Amino acid sequence: MTRKACDHEGSGVRKTRALDWRRLDRWDHLTYADCALTIGGRVETATPALVTDGLTRRFGDRIAVDKLSIQVQPGDVYGFLGPNGAGKTTAIRCILGLIRKDAGNVRIFGETDPVRQRAHVGAMVETPRFFDWMSARGNLERTAAFAGKGDRSDIDRALQLVGLWGRESEPVRAFSLGMRQRLGIARALVGRPKLLVLDEPTNGLDPRGMKEVRDLLDNLAKSTQLTIFISSHLLDEIEKLCGRVGIIEHGRMIAEGKVDDLVAGEGGVTAVEVGARDRAGLCSALEAMDDVKLDGDGLGGRLRVLLAGVEPAALNARLVSAGVAVTALVPQERNLEQLFLSLTSKEIT
Repeated sequence: MTRKACDHEGSGVRKTRALDWRRLDRWDHLTYADCALTIGGRVETATPALVTDGLTRRFGDRIAVDKLSIQVQPGDVYGFLGPNGAGKTTAIRCILGLIRKDAGNVRIFGETDPVRQRAHVGAMVETPRFFDWMSARGNLERTAAFAGKGDRSDIDRALQLVGLWGRESEPVRAFSLGMRQRLGIARALVGRPKLLVLDEPTNGLDPRGMKEVRDLLDNLAKSTQLTIFISSHLLDEIEKLCGRVGIIEHGRMIAEGKVDDLVAGEGGVTAVEVGARDRAGLCSALEAMDDVKLDGDGLGGRLRVLLAGVEPAALNARLVSAGVAVTALVPQERNLEQLFLSLTSKEIT
């Protein structure tokens, strides 16, 4: 049996390079897009880090998670987004086995058995809690003993990775909220998991604390090649950190893919600024066009318009022909927040 990793794939030909597997430690695993195993001359892609298929959870008559399907590849930093009450935390609890699922399957690195899955996963769900009178190290040692995984070297490495090395002997009651969040991430790293699941890791932090956590996760992704699954309501943070996202509403997946592809797929955004007397004419003209879509409420006399295969100049010509006095036509870059709002039509939470 030979093992190789992909360097390039094109024109139907996959070129490979040999790997020295002796140099790979427990933190190293290969990204889905770039790597494969060659076994007996047959190329096999890497096993997905996380797959849910038809995941469903009900609370009485209410369906909180509705046939949810997620796919996360090894090495992904994946953002899990949705409006308030969309079912994000419930889905995460089902994935982690903290609550039972009513239907569907969860596979973590190919494992379907919950006990085997736990060996691959580290998680921080909602606000982490600690024994405040104990030191940071003491809390991690308690976690390692309870979970039956991780040793002193794992704890040392986790503390170093989250920037708490040198503070490990201090009682947790002396820690700021940001330090507690970092300690929560360190606790999730004990045992060297391959998949890190974080539910609102920047919740309650000030801007400096949010940046520290974002930088920490970015460094973890680059230095350890962990697969990271993050639920958050801070779309600008997710856009800076994540390469792929899934957006859910009413417990169902409504969009999933690379951030750049999803954003580009919605078409360009053109900001059209008109005088007050032209507002009604502008709205009427836009409503008559099948290949444009209003984006936002147009407060302040400015309307944003999503274009689907229409050049800004062509839109301007149409509006002028319709008798609309256009005072500005400014192409704008589409971002994740605008995509989220256009898909869900709800507040960001």
